[in-house]
Amino acid sequence: MTDEVIVCRLLIAFVLGGVIGYERQARNKSAGLRTHILVCIGSCLIMTLSINLYSSVQGLTNADPARLAAQVVSGIGFLGAGSIITHKGSITGLTTAASLWVVAGVGLAVGSGSFVGAITTTIIVFLTLTILSKVDARIVGDVCDTELLVITTDKPGQIGRIGSCIGEGGISIHDIRIEAENVKLKQLHIVVDLSVPPHMNIDKIISELMNIEGVVSVRIH
Repeated sequence: MTDEVIVCRLLIAFVLGGVIGYERQARNKSAGLRTHILVCIGSCLIMTLSINLYSSVQGLTNADPARLAAQVVSGIGFLGAGSIITHKGSITGLTTAASLWVVAGVGLAVGSGSFVGAITTTIIVFLTLTILSKVDARIVGDVCDTELLVITTDKPGQIGRIGSCIGEGGISIHDIRIEAENVKLKQLHIVVDLSVPPHMNIDKIISELMNIEGVVSVRIH
């Protein structure tokens, strides 16, 4: 396999991984655009390397070209596990973990030259993540995705207390991140991305968060 072919396949992997990663990034998932692109490109590179290594020793040994590429499938499990969050019996991040696993397969397909399969899979995955998510929302109910900005005193365990308070109400937390830090006032600006069920009042959630010691203010972000 020539260098030009390898570069071409890496660029294709970059585009296809970016398509799936863009959808995850738009939904503020733990693994977004950059992660999916890196996984796809890395898988593609390993596949091309495996093919080239096999070509260089073909006829001289019983080397299996699929052995090196097969490690991608098992290795991607570590990234997938890192995107899954379990809290109060609620599990989030499974779809993102699955998209990482699929994008690794897309990268392997591109690296092996199976462009039709890689492109078709990318289209199907993108449609699944965008269209079927709306169907899923209708089946489950009208869930409102909301971001709350919580300004709180910076002290140990405070993020955990905020997450526990929200989780006790049966609300799914998609992401908790520190947006800013006021060193002078020793305060943290924490953004909580959550899904509020139709029967739950957002004002009640804000009121419960305000009762946490150290919380200065809570508002919709």
